[in-house]
Amino acid sequence: MKKIVLVAVVILIGGGGFVLSRDKKAELPAAPAARQYVCGRAAMAVTIDGNIDDAAWSSAAWSDEFVDIECDLKPKPRWRTRVKMLWDDQNLYFAARLDEPHVWGTLTERDAVIFHDNDFEIFLNPSCDTKNYYELEVNALNTVWDLLLRKPYREGGSGENSFHFAGLKTAVRVRGSLNNASDTDDGWDVEVAIPWSSLTVHADGARAPKVGEVWKMNFSRVEWDTTVADGKYVKVPNLKEHNWVWSPMGLIDMHLPGRWGTVEFR
Repeated sequence: MKKIVLVAVVILIGGGGFVLSRDKKAELPAAPAARQYVCGRAAMAVTIDGNIDDAAWSSAAWSDEFVDIECDLKPKPRWRTRVKMLWDDQNLYFAARLDEPHVWGTLTERDAVIFHDNDFEIFLNPSCDTKNYYELEVNALNTVWDLLLRKPYREGGSGENSFHFAGLKTAVRVRGSLNNASDTDDGWDVEVAIPWSSLTVHADGARAPKVGEVWKMNFSRVEWDTTVADGKYVKVPNLKEHNWVWSPMGLIDMHLPGRWGTVEFR
């Protein structure tokens, strides 16, 4: 009788912390229905200052509320998360609103593993080839981790941390106070501008999309359970993070671009 050996390796990857990575031939659960969003053209200049209630965003629709990454296998997220998008000839814009009663952050160095804090994450696959994609993570301190992958981790890919979105602009506005465990906050907002010129890994070149063009995208929020010790927020020991996403994946792995949602540019 032949021995069948199953190898499982825990690896630290972008977008949601520790993930059990199995042989790529292993059967995956069925993919949930992918969500869709229509990204309209900006009617006026978008100022990246963290204020997503200004006039520039008034024409953009909110996305569906985020759900757990495993969809119906886990409870509905405790706090609401939504995202908006706009575009013009220069940039792709994002606005995210994360409701949160206790806003905190610790990481201040660019390209640190940002999901060790609570964070907001953007995933972009412009060519829809499910191979070449970008990832951007931001915490409440407006610390950024940006990287690209040329194929998913399950296919042997690795994140290229040396990559930076040239000309990237990000801003965070805290609706409450940051790292103050003595009060209750409303949440935090993230605003992002990614220049088209920075999207160099693209079959059609770094350019603004054509009207009607569709890209594969997804968004994620990593949320840790915390308690207060000596007046500071600390993670509850031995608990994994929560992964709340725009378009559910059906398993704890953001790095399956074929399961992401779609965004059409109008």
